[in-house]
Amino acid sequence: MKTADCDILILPGYAGSEEEHWQARWAARLKTARIVAQDDWHRPDPEAWRSRVVEAVQAATRPVILIAHSLGVVAAVEAAPRFPEGVVRGALLVAFPDIEAGADLPESVRAFAPVPRDPLPFPSLLVASRTDPHCTYERAEDYAYAWGSALVDAGEAGHINVASGHGPWPEGLMRLAGFLAPL
Repeated sequence: MKTADCDILILPGYAGSEEEHWQARWAARLKTARIVAQDDWHRPDPEAWRSRVVEAVQAATRPVILIAHSLGVVAAVEAAPRFPEGVVRGALLVAFPDIEAGADLPESVRAFAPVPRDPLPFPSLLVASRTDPHCTYERAEDYAYAWGSALVDAGEAGHINVASGHGPWPEGLMRLAGFLAPL
């Protein structure tokens, strides 16, 4: 599959994706991509976020690829059982936050817990960093196994966001292309 063959739904995390974030850059660069907007990026409501993701998938006119970052990963995983069967063909999940162990996270973010551990009904790739302040690599590995996701070790990449030096993130685009090819 190529990006032109699908609707790419980009799911930012808490606080959204600022203009320099790789997700915002990808949304501007990939013709079939769009950011799934949430009503309140700073006070996320779990049911509202899940519903917005489900609505976006239902409105798609082609096969869907999800590209989620941080809390967007949690929203995607929680919404997955509500997707129409066969519409979502794959998901690139980046920097999963361990909201169950993250005492330093806002209460509105921790309200998404518990995170489902059921296998996802579509192929997925979880990109995890060994220095992510919001999730240990071991916890990301555990969730990848539970979800049936292939795991990519991003090395010492922080939270894979602007603050950790991931503006355009060309390695991520290459990883996306490799993921899409066999789908």
